[in-house]
Amino acid sequence: MDNEKKTGRPEKFVEFVIGLCQKDKGAAAALRRADNPATEYQSWEYLAGFNIDLENPFERIPYATIAAAISRAKAERNGSAGIGKAIAYCYDDKSASDQAKARLRRLLACDSVTEACRILRPLFSLIDSKAAVTLDYAKLLDQLIWFHRDSNRVKTAWATDFYRHAGESVNEEVEA
Repeated sequence: MDNEKKTGRPEKFVEFVIGLCQKDKGAAAALRRADNPATEYQSWEYLAGFNIDLENPFERIPYATIAAAISRAKAERNGSAGIGKAIAYCYDDKSASDQAKARLRRLLACDSVTEACRILRPLFSLIDSKAAVTLDYAKLLDQLIWFHRDSNRVKTAWATDFYRHAGESVNEEVEA
């Protein structure tokens, strides 16, 4: 059961948030504010409904961050792009690749899950406006949950995902 919890909970949470946002505009509005420390408490009702430990910041902050990202993006489904790929796809010409690398380096420089979630917030807006891919929110949530335990493994996965896709033509992998 513990193994199922580790592999299935992020996916179930993403499905839960997508469904909740589609049927309840009030919940969607509360979840949009979940990643702001001043208004985060408005989302606690929904996070607690999914049995998120609100007293544990290593759990609460990643779940709140992903819930806010899904709600703002008005996501209709979980995507397949990792955060590295999504950042790479925001910049389609050679001159902009330095900006993409700078954004990735800033994310990789994070020392805590709280800092990583704070840095991700503007990246989500950029990805929603520029990238032709949809984030794999469940995978990113899983990575954020594990960040405080093994940040090097998570950062390595983000960098690998970025450099594997940096320079690829966006047209090759645009999701239908």
